[in-house]
Amino acid sequence: PGWAEHRPKEDWWGDFCFIANKMLAESRIDPKAVKAVGCSAIGPCMLPVDADGEAMSNAALYGVDNRAVVEIDELNAQIGEQKILDRCGNALTTQSVGPKILWLKKNRPELFDKAAKIVTSTTYLVQKLTGECVVDHYSAANFSPLYEIDAKGWSKALAPDIIELDRLPKVLWTTDVAGQVTQKAAAETGLAVGTPVITGTIDAASEALSVGVTRAGDMMVMYGSTIFIIMLSSKRIQDARLWYAPWLFPNEHASMSGLATSGTLTHWFRDQFAKDLPFDSAFATLTAEAQASPHGANGVIMLPHLSGERTPIHDSHAKGVIFGLNLTHTRGDLYRAAVEGIAFGTNRIIETYNEIGEPPKTLLAVGGGTKNPVWLQATSDISGLPQTVRERTLGASYGDAFLAALAVGAVKKADIAGWNPSAREIVPDDASRAVYDRQYRIFKQIYSRTKDLMSELS
Repeated sequence: PGWAEHRPKEDWWGDFCFIANKMLAESRIDPKAVKAVGCSAIGPCMLPVDADGEAMSNAALYGVDNRAVVEIDELNAQIGEQKILDRCGNALTTQSVGPKILWLKKNRPELFDKAAKIVTSTTYLVQKLTGECVVDHYSAANFSPLYEIDAKGWSKALAPDIIELDRLPKVLWTTDVAGQVTQKAAAETGLAVGTPVITGTIDAASEALSVGVTRAGDMMVMYGSTIFIIMLSSKRIQDARLWYAPWLFPNEHASMSGLATSGTLTHWFRDQFAKDLPFDSAFATLTAEAQASPHGANGVIMLPHLSGERTPIHDSHAKGVIFGLNLTHTRGDLYRAAVEGIAFGTNRIIETYNEIGEPPKTLLAVGGGTKNPVWLQATSDISGLPQTVRERTLGASYGDAFLAALAVGAVKKADIAGWNPSAREIVPDDASRAVYDRQYRIFKQIYSRTKDLMSELS
C-alpha cells in the first residue's frame, strides 16, 4: 500500500513507439518531413536505468507514490525544513524525487549500486530516442533536495550522501535540442534518423502551455486521474504548502499544486457502486443521477483522500470519508458528494493562493474530467471563479508539438494563442453560494478534527 508504479518499457516506450508508427502511417507524412520531436510524460518519477538507458525496475510515480515518507522525515530532520524550502523552493513531500532515491539506496542497495543514472519519465523517452540523458529545469526542480533554485542545477550542499551528481541527468531548458533520433530508435518508431529531439518536460506543463497558460495569473486546472494545477507568476512563490519550479523558459516562474485522488475517485465509485450499469454508459447515468441531487448533495460531504492527500495539507495518512449519511440518501447524492469533495479540495488549493497574495486571474480547465458537467460546475460554484474550456482538452501533445516547433524556429511563443481556441465558459451559480459555503466549512473541519485518527489507522 502506498506504492504507485509504471512499467517503463511497456507503458512509456512501448506506447510511444505504437503512437509514432500509427501517426506516421495514418497521416502518410514522410518521416523526413518531421522537423523536430517533443516529448512529455507523467512525472516526476524515479527510475534507475543502466548505461544504455534501459529501465532496471518499475518506475516510482509522482506524489501518489508514498514509499519514501520515512526518508522525507529523515532528510527534514537532518537538513532542516526551512533550509530545504529556502534553497530548493519546495518542501519535501511525496512529490519529491530525492527521498525516493534515498529509499532506493536504503531498501534496494544492489539495484541502486548497479544503476548508471536515476531518471524521470521524459528523460527515459528522450534517452531511448537519442542516447542523451537530459532533464529540463521544470522537472529537475522536483528532485529536492538535490536541485537548488538559485544555482539552477544539481547540488550536494544539502544532501551529500544521497547520490553522486554525475548519476543524474544533464539539466537543460525545455526547448534545448537534446540530440537526434538514432538508427535504433528510428527502426522502432518510424521516425527518420537524425530528427532533432528536444529536452521536453512533464506532461502537465505541456498541457498548460497548450491551453494558453502564458501570463502571470494564468492557472490550468487539469481534471485527470488526479487534479493538477499550474499557475504562472511574476516571481518565485515560496510556500511549503505548494510546489515551485522554474517555468519552461528562462526567467519565468511556475507554482504547482494537486490532489492525490480525483478521476480515480470517480472510477472507484463507478466500480464499487454502479456495477448494475453498462460500463460504457455508467458515467453518463451517474452524472444524470448527480444532476438530480441538489447542490450540497442533500447534506452528504465526502473527503476525497483515498490515496492520502497532496497539496496543501501534504498528508500521506489522510483517509477518505463519507459524512452525513442517512436512510434517504441515494446513489446520485453520493456521486454528487464525490465530485463536490474533489471541488472542495481544489478550492482549498485556490484559497491557499489567495492567502499568499497570488490569486489566479484566469482558470483554464483541461483533462477528461471536463466532460463531467457536475464536476466543472461545482468547482466554479465553490470557488466563485469562471473557467474556460478549450476546444482540445487533452492537449499535452499540442504543447509538445509547439515546444518542438519553437525549438527549431517554426513558431513564436505568442503563436500558441491560436492553436487551441475557447469552446465554452463555466460561470459560477450564485444561488448555490450559501449551501457551498456551509459545506466547505464543514469539509475542512472534518479533516482537521479526524486527521489524528486517520494517522492512527495507518
